[in-house]
Amino acid sequence: MHSPASPSPNGALGPLPDGHPPVRLGRVGVLLVNLGTPEKATAASVRTYLREFLSDSRVVDYPKALWLPVLYGVILNVRPAKTAALYRAIWREESDESPLRYYTRRQAEEVAKGFGDEVIVDWAMRYGSPSIEERIHALQAEGCDRILVVPLYPQYSGSTTATVVDKVGEVLARLPFQPTVRVAPPFPGAEGYIDALEVSMRAHVPADAERVILSFHGIPERYFKNGDPYHCHCQKTARLLRKRMGWDDTFAPLAFQSKFGPETWLEPSTESLVEKAAEEGLKRIAITAPAFVSDCIETLEEIGIGLRETFEEAGGETLTPIPCLNDDEAFVQFLRTMIEQELAGWIKAPTAVSAAAE
Repeated sequence: MHSPASPSPNGALGPLPDGHPPVRLGRVGVLLVNLGTPEKATAASVRTYLREFLSDSRVVDYPKALWLPVLYGVILNVRPAKTAALYRAIWREESDESPLRYYTRRQAEEVAKGFGDEVIVDWAMRYGSPSIEERIHALQAEGCDRILVVPLYPQYSGSTTATVVDKVGEVLARLPFQPTVRVAPPFPGAEGYIDALEVSMRAHVPADAERVILSFHGIPERYFKNGDPYHCHCQKTARLLRKRMGWDDTFAPLAFQSKFGPETWLEPSTESLVEKAAEEGLKRIAITAPAFVSDCIETLEEIGIGLRETFEEAGGETLTPIPCLNDDEAFVQFLRTMIEQELAGWIKAPTAVSAAAE
């Protein structure tokens, strides 16, 4: 006598022997992963988030004996209250969550509409909740024995993309039954990504803008010199976006924001270019942040509030922050197409394209 296996969408399992534990297999999971966010706009929640984030040696690679006393003795006592106040300025009160969490969830929900029941699309945060470990376990519980991880970083960096891969490896190392895992590549010059940026620029850049700063998150210059390709990836995205828009690098210069710590970071800084624009007599500028696919504290607060004030105080009149791609239709369709390509051999093509066209 044999008992049937638990439901398996593609019928991969045959009958199981009597007394065999229930098994669910045969489904494909897709896990979108973004950086992370505090659960609440409170000092306690920010402290928890920063502790995990800044303890990652990919993010801050100083020797632990030197770094941890600074982290626990100074940063985690000083920064949480200040950072929580910044989060409160951009917090989505209607759903009680950060914009980053909101838009990452929305991206997953919209991408999922392009796939059938064979594929489960989920989302996670590298730091904070829902965690990568939690969602991998959840996908396995739904019968996913193959999982595609999609780091939501267009430009690769060891301090972003690689930390996702590291964490996935840690989770797999503790599993008695590992799913087969693929990781989607970075996409700094992917045609669909540039298409989505072009659509956004044409929709949101004011016609009278005198300059559009292309602001990417910064990394220490030392990381780049040690082989991190992030700077090159940013340059590629900037070059292709300028070409699409018919901009030159004077009208649309590249810059780097969010410097942290005392060492030299990639230059020029976004703040310095904002001040320079005002000094040159420009009155109307815009800033777009192509490295961020979801609006977050770095775009809504650092650019939309902080740098806007900097520009106005320096003599400028209007600084327009360009929204991130968020759940824009063009970006969602790019993600669907990229995911379908990365799932080749795991799903029946062309699931995403045909569903999105209906």
